[in-house]
Amino acid sequence: KNQIRGSIARRNDDPGSIAQREFNKLIYGADSPYARTAEYATLANITRDDVVSFHQDYFYPSNMLLSIYGDFEPTEMRSLIEQTFGAWQNPANTAASSPSPASLEPVTQQTSGGVFLVDQPQLTQSSILFGHLGGERDNPDYPELTVMNQVLNGLGGRLLNEVRSRQGLAYSVYAFWAASYDYPGIFIAGGDTRSDATVPFVESTIAELEAIQQTPITEAELAQAKDSVINSFVFNFQSPSQVLDRVVRYDFYDYPEDFIFQYRRDVEATTVEDVQRVAQEYLKPENLVILVVGNEEAIAPPLSQLPNGDEVITLDISIPEPDVALSGRS
Repeated sequence: KNQIRGSIARRNDDPGSIAQREFNKLIYGADSPYARTAEYATLANITRDDVVSFHQDYFYPSNMLLSIYGDFEPTEMRSLIEQTFGAWQNPANTAASSPSPASLEPVTQQTSGGVFLVDQPQLTQSSILFGHLGGERDNPDYPELTVMNQVLNGLGGRLLNEVRSRQGLAYSVYAFWAASYDYPGIFIAGGDTRSDATVPFVESTIAELEAIQQTPITEAELAQAKDSVINSFVFNFQSPSQVLDRVVRYDFYDYPEDFIFQYRRDVEATTVEDVQRVAQEYLKPENLVILVVGNEEAIAPPLSQLPNGDEVITLDISIPEPDVALSGRS
């Protein structure tokens, strides 16, 4: 608990971390398990008995996946596992005594549009994030969206070439449709720039998102993007632990065993038309939530010039003080 208290005390030290934390809250909601933030009071409510009870409720054989990768004889390995874990039993009447995992509400975007500011007068540059809710990896268009991501990002990508190199508006810039295994990820764009380039940076990046929707990419861009995605494929198999992690993860989330190979085949089959189609369907420039962590006084032109910037909402990121009286459960 002392280590977590330390992390709470330091959580506003880094502008990038502030931006990511507060952006997740705007998209998922502050109370969502995908954005919730630990506070001194909630931490103080946790007792040793809570930890022991949680372990007893959820950590038992029928609630586990055990996976082993290596050079061994399966029968011998099974015998060793039985010798090591054979005495570990499920709780009596497991189904009745152990709680089921909490059912979560479907994920919806909690904030639709708007411009938000975390004012940090000591900063000389802005950390910027903007985007909207994304999707899951089992989306049939995930391979095509990956190719779209590559057209926008990386060496030779549109954002680096235009926003950073040609216009000189960013130290870093990116935009990608992110997907999680069992809940929607986020389409997120952003970067870091000097204070006076904040608004032009956002405007220029949004213009590139609109351009990929409105005009087909070139065959050269498509080939480069697909090559980059496919050439990075080997990094999925660098070590036994990576292979094992992938197999277990697919099993846990009920993905097909050949998911990664089907994904590669679909990447190879992606066309120029596919990229424009998914850009039009999944990118929502009109629905962007824009968050800036920076020095409001130095940001010129002001954030009010951004789309939906009529009302710039300043976020309070002050850390609630610990209450020494909170020593047990409330």
